[in-house]
Amino acid sequence: MNILKTTIATALLLASAASFAQQAATPQPWTYKTKQLSRAEIDKLLLQPGKVLVLDVRRPDELPAKGSFPVFLSIQNADLEKYLRYIPKDRQIVTVSNRAHRAGAAGDLLTLRGFKVAGAAGTQDYEEQGGYVEHIKPPAPPAAAPAPAVAQAQ
Repeated sequence: MNILKTTIATALLLASAASFAQQAATPQPWTYKTKQLSRAEIDKLLLQPGKVLVLDVRRPDELPAKGSFPVFLSIQNADLEKYLRYIPKDRQIVTVSNRAHRAGAAGDLLTLRGFKVAGAAGTQDYEEQGGYVEHIKPPAPPAAAPAPAVAQAQ
């Protein structure tokens, strides 16, 4: 009886894991007005560095794992409204996140505020399409300082 329960429990776990994996692999539908850019469109824009601003809206801890474009302005999505005055209005903007969804939301906000948004990009999508992103290595933690010598009383 215990073997049967264990077998059933294992089968249920495997089935739920497979279902989760299928759901995770299914891309989210694009619900933004901002265009989701292809690798070719991104590459064409990046050839005009004086006319384009790459705005990465992810948290700083995401950059080492997911990579980013070689030069970018970093303002997290949650802070975007607060820092609009630092974003130039004379350039086309490519908003960036991992799979472009946060970038799409940022692009919609920027468009509403009068910015010229070329589109949204996901670094993971771009890399999977053969594009190159920088994988920034975090600095090594500082070495522990040696303990100071303690003078012994005599």
